[in-house]
Amino acid sequence: MTTRRIVEPSAAAVAKDAHWAAKMARLRARKLPESTMAICDDEDVKTAVADAALELAKARAAALAECAEQGIRDGQRDTWVASNPHVVAADAALTHAQDALAEATERLTFRALPRPVWEELLREHAPTEAQADKGMEYNVETFPAALISACHVERDTAGADGEGMSVNDAQELLDAWPDQEAKALFTAALVVNQTLRADLGKG
Repeated sequence: MTTRRIVEPSAAAVAKDAHWAAKMARLRARKLPESTMAICDDEDVKTAVADAALELAKARAAALAECAEQGIRDGQRDTWVASNPHVVAADAALTHAQDALAEATERLTFRALPRPVWEELLREHAPTEAQADKGMEYNVETFPAALISACHVERDTAGADGEGMSVNDAQELLDAWPDQEAKALFTAALVVNQTLRADLGKG
């Protein structure tokens, strides 16, 4: 009868396995890419932000000029400028304008799909024969709304994912918005799935 010999792995092999396990855990924990499309139709609030930013720049330039006149050293200038009453007031005005812009802005967040989900969506919305002859990878009539719906993420006030945009909602926006805005909506959902965060270069 032959006795089977059990060979214990070396300490180096165990350490190597632990190193790989830790790296694999980090790779598994990566979050899918996200992007946000911001929509604001209030031109007044957008102009107010630009004007406030300009006024802040002017206030800082004037404060720096005063620094030079009063002989304030370089190491003290940042603190002196930041505490200048005109700069403080202009900074507060910019913050107020930015808050108003944020309040008037609708944001649509899109998250990339895992590869199997992406491929299944493409299969479900395969191009027609005529579209395939033109080199299209998907049905141009049905895929945009389906992709937008699949990628849209709507977060509640606690930051948790809630119910997102339905296919019907997406199609309604695509049909109701001007051509360029509808294309931008579809592109926002498409591009997030084409984002490459890995560095494939040497080093």
